Amino acid sequence: MWSNEDLNANCDCLVSTGDPTLDKLVNQWISWDKNGATREQIRSLVQDGCMEELKRRLCSRMTFGTAGLRAAMGAGFSRVNDLTVIQSTQGMYIYLARCFSDLGSRGLVVGYDTRAQECSGCSSERLARLTAAVMLCKDIPVYLFSTYVPTPFVPYAVKKLGAAAGVMITASHNRKEDNGYKVYWQNGAQISSPHDKEILRCIEGNAEPWAESWAEDLVESSPLKSDPLEDICRWYMEELSTICFHRDLNARSSLRFVHSSFHGVGHNYVQKAFQTFGFLPPIPVPEQMNPDPNFSTVSCPNPEEGEPVLELSLRLAEKEGAKIVLATDPDADRLAVAEQCDECGWKVFTGNELAALLGWWMLFNWKKMHPDSAETERVYMLATTVSSKILKALAQIEGFHFEETLPGFKWIGNKIHELAKTGKEVIFSFEESIGFLCGSMVLDKDGVSAAAVVAEMAAYLHTKNVTLTQQLQNIYEIYGYHISRTSYVVCNDPPTVERIFSRLRNFEGEGIYPKTCVGYTIAHIRDVTTGYDSSQPDKKCVLPVSKSSQMLTFTFQNGIVATLRTSGTEPKIKYYTEFCAPPGKSDISMLEEELMKVTLALVEEYLEPDKNNLIRRFV
Repeated sequence: MWSNEDLNANCDCLVSTGDPTLDKLVNQWISWDKNGATREQIRSLVQDGCMEELKRRLCSRMTFGTAGLRAAMGAGFSRVNDLTVIQSTQGMYIYLARCFSDLGSRGLVVGYDTRAQECSGCSSERLARLTAAVMLCKDIPVYLFSTYVPTPFVPYAVKKLGAAAGVMITASHNRKEDNGYKVYWQNGAQISSPHDKEILRCIEGNAEPWAESWAEDLVESSPLKSDPLEDICRWYMEELSTICFHRDLNARSSLRFVHSSFHGVGHNYVQKAFQTFGFLPPIPVPEQMNPDPNFSTVSCPNPEEGEPVLELSLRLAEKEGAKIVLATDPDADRLAVAEQCDECGWKVFTGNELAALLGWWMLFNWKKMHPDSAETERVYMLATTVSSKILKALAQIEGFHFEETLPGFKWIGNKIHELAKTGKEVIFSFEESIGFLCGSMVLDKDGVSAAAVVAEMAAYLHTKNVTLTQQLQNIYEIYGYHISRTSYVVCNDPPTVERIFSRLRNFEGEGIYPKTCVGYTIAHIRDVTTGYDSSQPDKKCVLPVSKSSQMLTFTFQNGIVATLRTSGTEPKIKYYTEFCAPPGKSDISMLEEELMKVTLALVEEYLEPDKNNLIRRFV
């Protein structure tokens, strides 16, 4: 991470572990960290002789994944804390000053969620204030939100205010112990290469905190700090109204909605979005509407987990006679939806199913407003490559364009920016992990706007005596059934992950990928990590190579597509399978049975050999 020369220059030996290299890092930490709680954590680990834990915390640094820097809160260079946030912002300043000659007039946007950890003294608000302080001490203007906001407000503010960049302190739907540092570029999209790598180099080259970087009081005293909350909230809601198509109908709707903010930031903002769309406010889940960094009513703060974590919302909906449940994750950039059905109780939609509905809805209304079919040529929809191909099926019949990106909304956001420069209009984008963007006012997934759009779609269909579930079936009947399964295994052992993917790349000899999976023939293999794609004439991937993550896609002879990839934010190996049937194919049970066989075979043959190091979730 740093050279011995650097370490020697910056540290006096205060503590000894018996390991000279580790001693330098320990004493560097103790010398630099001004947070008493995290400084004491390192001292205690030394005193207790926890050498391996000290190495885990001090001998590596966080790197940019699919959603920025993200790790557990606590002491250490590999964790999120006061010192690593200051170091990250110092690196940001150095890189931004290199890229923007007008940084002193453009400034930085800073937002935060409601996370906090008592034992380390870390909270998202404090980390945001320290981020602001580093910039303010260098006379850079900072737009610091005065209270917690949805993650999409930061990229929206970057674009509206013309800022050079933005930082959101959040770990989204991760466990309560985690936090993160999410960076947006001037275009309002998350940073990608080369910016992420260059910022990391600047962080490592400016690791020692500047004396003034700890001056949190600058947030109160500096005239360069301003609060964008009122303006951004007003502008956001005004612009949100441009994707409201049936406001009068909404105002008359008898459909009732329940909303859970999962102890996070979403309550006030979803209420305002409903008001913008002309609805009565949704019924909040009282136990979950206010911030709670312990997420005390749910086993995990991830609404994607479905009915088990939506239990309070579903029970309240039944009590109140509400047919639709909406749940935003703690930073309100993702949305889960459930509908009460007469025949099947509660239907919790997958991200792929919601995307089918939202893609249809956005196209339906766009075509109403643009009756000239020639205009469809400039319309695009986007999805990550591990998501359902349902939008591709819509595009083939309706005549608009569909494109795929690598996993992570940073790729979608930057693609929208590129297309906009050539006059193209992206009307819907999604990733299967319940991340949606209706329109393109924000270049990131947005649970607040998606909640209002889903409510309007449900209200419109209600006037036709059609439920969301019924409309999903209508879409599949027209464009072909798309049956998908998404799940994961937890693996906290990086060597095991490396071994799994190395085995697949050398399955039948060195450099030879598998040709079958428990009897199912594999037609093509794409390896984004190495840049190999057997379906291309030159065997090279069309998608960008991503060496920092693992991702293999198998296209089976029977038409099923399966992907294995590592998560960019959690210790998971995720797997995705989908059967894409042509229009008119109606034997759903046969499709589901075949998909289940292939999914189980994939897990058993490719992952189960390492089952002792894996915690398996349901298929």
